[in-house]
Amino acid sequence: MKTQYFTAASLDGFIAGPGDDLSWLFPLGNIEDTAYPAFFRDVGALAMGSATYEWMLRHLLGPGATHPQPWPYAQPTWVFTTRDLPGVPGADVRFARGDVRPVHAEMRAAAGGKNLWIVGGGELVGRFHDAGLLDEILVQVGSVTLGAGKPLLPRAITQPPLTLLSVRQVGTGFAELHYAVPRAGAAP
Repeated sequence: MKTQYFTAASLDGFIAGPGDDLSWLFPLGNIEDTAYPAFFRDVGALAMGSATYEWMLRHLLGPGATHPQPWPYAQPTWVFTTRDLPGVPGADVRFARGDVRPVHAEMRAAAGGKNLWIVGGGELVGRFHDAGLLDEILVQVGSVTLGAGKPLLPRAITQPPLTLLSVRQVGTGFAELHYAVPRAGAAP
């Protein structure tokens, strides 16, 4: 069981442009050609921040959605927020606050031996990293620059550095990078 951050980012390191814009992402390739389908088969529980959850409510689930669809996850999903947010009827969405460690333990118990996906955003992933709970980062680096937006991971991770496990080209739009996150003080 691993705790993984799987996301896409622009070449200059942003997961979303100003105003949480993701319009840059969708023209870059077909998700079925990426590592995502295989990755997702091994996910047993998810965590996301409130901005990610609210983006989904606005763009995928809400009455104003361009292409309305049902909640995409059968797995239990924890949403970290300091505000009261609406749930999604029929979805296993749980709201959390504060320290990520007790929620991580709940996620492990609920995942049935499968991996945990920290969907985003970068600040939430940073909190899991700071608590020593992040095992891997999988990032699809897109062939665009945004100049500003939400950073991939707003943390300095230098000692020990990430360990590159693999690199894969996906069409002309993405390079998939897979890193292990070593623990400070752990033997290489």
